[in-house]
Amino acid sequence: MAKQESMNLIEYQKKFQTEEACHENLYKMKWPQGYCCPKCKHDKAYEIKTRKLPIYECVNCEHQTTVIAGTIFEKTRTDLLKWFWAILLIAQDKRGVSATYLSEELGIAYQTAWTIQHKVRKAMGERDAAYTLAGIVELDEAFFGAPTEGGKRGRGTEQTAVLVALSLDKKGCPKYLKMQVVPDVKGSTLAIFATKYIEAGSTIASDKFSSYKVLAKEGFQHEAHKYDLKENPDHLKWLHTIISNAKAFIGGTYQGLDSKHLQAYLDEFCYRFNQREVKSELFNRLVHCCLSATTITYPELVG
Repeated sequence: MAKQESMNLIEYQKKFQTEEACHENLYKMKWPQGYCCPKCKHDKAYEIKTRKLPIYECVNCEHQTTVIAGTIFEKTRTDLLKWFWAILLIAQDKRGVSATYLSEELGIAYQTAWTIQHKVRKAMGERDAAYTLAGIVELDEAFFGAPTEGGKRGRGTEQTAVLVALSLDKKGCPKYLKMQVVPDVKGSTLAIFATKYIEAGSTIASDKFSSYKVLAKEGFQHEAHKYDLKENPDHLKWLHTIISNAKAFIGGTYQGLDSKHLQAYLDEFCYRFNQREVKSELFNRLVHCCLSATTITYPELVG
């Protein structure tokens, strides 16, 4: 992706004062070289202005489309102006924002705010799905949610299991993060996760949990060490720090989280982490993500 324009709040307010300005921004992002028919790739269209947003009818094949067709914004009843404000608020606050906050700030129904949030998270997740981790990768499992009263903690718990992988640079500092809700932490589950999200030949560092032994059979260099904070304080240090941050992020802003939607919140946390070096570009990058992802409806989210 080409470098996105950075923008502060004053610049944002100057640029996006009207629905038309938001539409024009989406048009330029979707068709940077000018209109292109999604069906036949022709470059000329008739513009029909009988609806809220213009319809573009291809001169060649007569296919009709809009700027928001095939995107997260498709079929929305909410003004683009409010969508853009929601994306800005989500992008600017590294702690995340609640649906209640969005509802109050934008003057929209709670259900609408909640749906917008989940649509944006879906866009975040689809964007990060394109990343694969490589080099040295720390891998461990974590458990999210409140433990049952008197129940176990960690492996064997009734909490939701999550596999967490973090790639490190040559200096041993964090690069990219991936977190995935899994049904269990068996070797077969670990193998599926690793082969999907980690490049073959990478070095995977883990503790000595027996399920991780499968990694050597899947084309990875596997380095397993007993987790001992006193004897080896650097082992999985960054990974465990990030897991703690993820739990604080989810617990602090999104209290009472349903495990059904946990993956969406993990996707948001990972996206923010992976984009941490380009904070000034987050708004534009997030709008671009929303243009690139297909929509999801409220019934689909709650069904």
